[in-house]
Amino acid sequence: MTQPRITLGVSLKMYFSYQQTLAWSEEVAEIARHHPAIVNGEVGLFVLPAFPAIAAIGQIFSATAVSIGAQDLCWEDSGAWTGEVGGPMLAELGCRYVEIGHAERRRHFAETDVQIAAKLAAALRNGLTPVLCFGEEQQLPPDQAIATCRQQLIAALSEANRQQLRGEVVLAWEPQWAIGAPAPAPDAFIAEVCDGLRQLNDFGDFHFRVIYGGSAGPGLLSRLGHQVNGLFLGRFAHQPAALRQIIDEAAALAATSPSATEA
Repeated sequence: MTQPRITLGVSLKMYFSYQQTLAWSEEVAEIARHHPAIVNGEVGLFVLPAFPAIAAIGQIFSATAVSIGAQDLCWEDSGAWTGEVGGPMLAELGCRYVEIGHAERRRHFAETDVQIAAKLAAALRNGLTPVLCFGEEQQLPPDQAIATCRQQLIAALSEANRQQLRGEVVLAWEPQWAIGAPAPAPDAFIAEVCDGLRQLNDFGDFHFRVIYGGSAGPGLLSRLGHQVNGLFLGRFAHQPAALRQIIDEAAALAATSPSATEA
């Protein structure tokens, strides 16, 4: 499958009610049906709602190029795991993506490197594209941030390597100090770290796309240019008009991209 030139992801977290999720999805689906860059695949968009809304928004986006996914999954595929959702069910519901390892999961639910690695392997095992969230806790110089992220990436891929699993992984770099902040990390810092992450070439047959998250919103993609493969959006995409603006920025950037298959 030809990769989009720019990738945009939206996590709705737990901000919306069920009905609000459906209403937002209807508006975004209408944008996606008519936006040339979404229709022709130059800009890829995926949406991660809360679990109960997955099936419903799958129907809403079914006639569009928008992909859907989940905000988490269990490291086991089935069994006595009360309250969990396994990869086979997510795939059955039509999910293509699944978010793994967000800083909020680490902080509030005590997720460990071992669990995150097992979840990433479960995603690949079930044909899902992991959206691996990682990033440094405190602001560091770019070279140290890259080194910290590389160590996190090694840990996250360890179980997939043990099981000899391979595939595409979306690397959602989110410096933890920028999550929920009034503004994203400084533009030059984002550009340098993302460029460094894209140069990592010692991870075998995994295919990476590097997208930035952490208070990302309108205007950022235009300023960053081709230093990133896209954005991972949260609250700044909750207004469909703002998301449309970001899609427009992605379309303009995609039009100047040297290759549609560039990682």
